[in-house]
Amino acid sequence: MRGTGGISEMPEVTESEALSTLHRVFGYEAFRGEQDAVIEHVVAGGDAVVLMPTGGGKSLCYQIPALVRPGTGVVVSPLIALMQDQVDALRALGVRAGFMNSTQDFDERRVVEAEFLAGELDLLYLAPERLRLDSTLDLLSRGKIAVFAIDEAHCVSQWGHDFRPDYLALSLLGDRWPDVPRIALTATATHATHREITQRLNMPTARHFVASFDRPNIQYRIVPKADPKKQLLGFLREEHAGDAGIVYCLSRKSVDTTAEFLSRNGIEAVPYHAGLDSGTRAAHQSRFLREDGLVVVATIAFGMGIDKPDVRFVAHLDLPKSVEGYYQETGRAGRDGLPSTAWMAYGLNDVIQQRKMIQSGEGDEAFRRRAASHLDAMLALCETAQCRRGQLLAYFGQDPDPVGCGNCDTCLAPPETWDGTVAAQKVLSTVVRLHRERGQKFGAVQIVDILMGRRTAKVIQFDHDQLSVFGIGEELGEGEWRGVVRQLLAQGLLAVEGEYGTLVLTEASGTVLRREREVPLRKEPKKAVTSRSASGSGSGSGRGERKGKAAVVELPEALVPAFEALRAWRAEQAREQGVPAYVIFHDATLREIVTAWPASVRELGGVGGVGEKKLATYGEGVLGALASLGGAEAAPAVTDGDSGGADDWPEMDEEPEPEDWA
Repeated sequence: MRGTGGISEMPEVTESEALSTLHRVFGYEAFRGEQDAVIEHVVAGGDAVVLMPTGGGKSLCYQIPALVRPGTGVVVSPLIALMQDQVDALRALGVRAGFMNSTQDFDERRVVEAEFLAGELDLLYLAPERLRLDSTLDLLSRGKIAVFAIDEAHCVSQWGHDFRPDYLALSLLGDRWPDVPRIALTATATHATHREITQRLNMPTARHFVASFDRPNIQYRIVPKADPKKQLLGFLREEHAGDAGIVYCLSRKSVDTTAEFLSRNGIEAVPYHAGLDSGTRAAHQSRFLREDGLVVVATIAFGMGIDKPDVRFVAHLDLPKSVEGYYQETGRAGRDGLPSTAWMAYGLNDVIQQRKMIQSGEGDEAFRRRAASHLDAMLALCETAQCRRGQLLAYFGQDPDPVGCGNCDTCLAPPETWDGTVAAQKVLSTVVRLHRERGQKFGAVQIVDILMGRRTAKVIQFDHDQLSVFGIGEELGEGEWRGVVRQLLAQGLLAVEGEYGTLVLTEASGTVLRREREVPLRKEPKKAVTSRSASGSGSGSGRGERKGKAAVVELPEALVPAFEALRAWRAEQAREQGVPAYVIFHDATLREIVTAWPASVRELGGVGGVGEKKLATYGEGVLGALASLGGAEAAPAVTDGDSGGADDWPEMDEEPEPEDWA
């Protein structure tokens, strides 16, 4: 075991070598944030645990050490389905990369093994399940390893929804190769998960690097659920027409019906869930990676390892189970640093359904308590009247900006609050009357009908119009009463019971009925915030002021044709090579190219994201495409976008094959 510094002996590597590699291979002039410190530590032989948000550049933290240190960097990745695309992207940069998994035949694996043993690979990707095979361990012991990178390290947490049992065996890496540095990386972890990663991977002396969880380019918005499919359609048509994005639904049936609804209404969309055969899932995933503007409607079984940088929105039609899940899923938007949207429709039934799932689900009482605490935190995020980004950051232990972020719905259109104590007492009293006077329990619909004095068939059937509380709530509308019930559930002043989701009191209910506690509530918004309303009525530079692809955001109108021409050129290159378009260049790089309008290969080499290999491969093609458009001397300048990359991950709803945890 290495000491506190975790440094093994090797020739000193200067900072200039790491920077030179960054510029030469990846085309960037400087490291961002914690990258420099992480890379310096790992290159020197130290273990590291890295928490860095999606799009923050986690991959470079192990790719640079693998290129600088002698030997091959071995990357443990939980999803085999995307290893080919990861390797293609690296090879496009001139990096010698390979992978070994069950999708390969015997001869293909033998070639990769020979390359590794000959020292001809810079990076080798493996699934965690493969490291349980003696043959794989024997192979690695016969080669030279530069670094072990354990990606998506949160998968080791047995409390997490992305738990992978085979991650528990990865502690053997430190025992078997004590002189090889290990770096464990994840985009999302609370303090508890952080500690669990360190303990279960047996990395007690690792240095910890925690970057900001903030993704300032993502606008967080949660709207009250009315007709969610139509709300989603309006959101896409008004703000993200022609953009690539992901829509998450809780059930497979909802995925299928939503994808069909969008397609029927002119939005190109495909479904993705574990109920589809593997060939269909693979085809839909491949289309999403390779095509512009496709929408994937999915369960949370979709997302891990999706490197697509130009996902402009992530939408939720159902409430995520936890803040961690929400952060992971929304983090798949805007990986290129350009403005993107995290949009969710949320309503009373979401709360009831999630509470029922926890009560009726598998697991012991401790598991249910943990699931309930995760849901409580998610509900608090939905119901907050304060900055949503601040609430999100605080959950992960980061101090939020006290004045708010200015890029979430609660900052852009601060919600009103009101004293809902009397309204809460009316709801709770109705529940009490039904139970004590009639021995009955009902759900939210019946409670609201009673309060509003509606003589529905069900109200008449049970003589509920004879209750003393009948009609005492006519001052509020149906949507407002449903909001009251939802917020009482979120605050723990009501609970859900049984298969039919009936409402019952909690221990805290009595404090409200006895007037010992006030109940502040959010007013239900009359109109949801949109990117368009947030951008104001100025010159039209805001994302909501245009229709079409968000990738051209902030580009002057004169440069948009050039940007689209380069995208068309890139698409043709991608089709010829059979790779996703972003493997050629990210949108952010194309955006910088048209802004700089280089006149020579040397000038093109100064653009971020254009390394030596890509300059040699695509330089003349880019310049030719620009030359065919004529000059752009009068084109206005724009600020540079931020380009980054990282890996993501899903949750499953079917039992996987041994090596296919996704």
